Amino acid sequence: MYKDHSIATVIPAHNEAGHIAQVIKTMPDFVDHLIVVDDNSRDGTYEAAVACEDRRVIAIKTTQNKGVGGATIMGYRKGIELKSQIIVKMDGDGQMDPDYLSALLDALIEQGYDYAKGNRFLVSESLSFMPRHRVFGNVILTFMTKLASGYWHIFDPQNGYTAIKCEALRTLDLNRIHERFFFENDMLVHLNYFKYRVKDVAIPARYGEEKSDLNPFKVSLTFPLLLLRRFFHRVYQKYVLRDFSPIALFLFLGLALFTWGTFFGIYLYFHTVSTGLATPTGTIMLALLPLILGFQLILQAIVLDIQETPK
Repeated sequence: MYKDHSIATVIPAHNEAGHIAQVIKTMPDFVDHLIVVDDNSRDGTYEAAVACEDRRVIAIKTTQNKGVGGATIMGYRKGIELKSQIIVKMDGDGQMDPDYLSALLDALIEQGYDYAKGNRFLVSESLSFMPRHRVFGNVILTFMTKLASGYWHIFDPQNGYTAIKCEALRTLDLNRIHERFFFENDMLVHLNYFKYRVKDVAIPARYGEEKSDLNPFKVSLTFPLLLLRRFFHRVYQKYVLRDFSPIALFLFLGLALFTWGTFFGIYLYFHTVSTGLATPTGTIMLALLPLILGFQLILQAIVLDIQETPK
């Protein structure tokens, strides 16, 4: 128990036999349940977790690799079944320092947030140890996730050190949340559907000899499309289906005008090049005005969406 709240920690692990025992050993005493989800490992991760002989350990082994999201969701369901009030997620590679767990919990218990997550960028010393390619990739993904999720004050969305209130978790449709490395980003999108409050907590990362299964090339190809789809789905869910808002009107009208202006302008350009005939000013304005007006409407929709960020 932590401040009269029952705590469960979900630890998704894939081939982490060399780290899982240390993660379990360093877990604070106030954690009531340690739910280790061995995601079809081949190195004895499940056996290493069971061998710790910690009475709090509940080890689950998947029959096929589900990905970090799928394994975490299995742990979430178990935590709900155990009637935990708060569920923390920590990876099994030892990068997440248990000493900062109380900071995540205090954001929920004392400050009233529904979801708290670590942010390595709020700790200056973390940046000096973070690989440069991770810094660059995280900055790009952060902006795209802000747009898709609607949480414009959140940074480092790929951070998997999180805590969530079970009453919020029960509201989410866990079957629709992405099961692979897109999981953390998708959680933010689904939380915004219900206007849950999210807080960044300054937590440094620990980088050792562990190797990440995350493929940067694959991420660069798949994440932008996933985030674009989530953006439009969130707009529909939040600003059309649940409460019709001018934001949706501005966005869709702006996109239509901007698209028309762009493609009509391209057509006029190639028509001029191919025929050698100058395009009349009035015809040019038929492309330019929708382009400018469409951009303004899209920008206004984004500004209003920022103002709607749950606070």
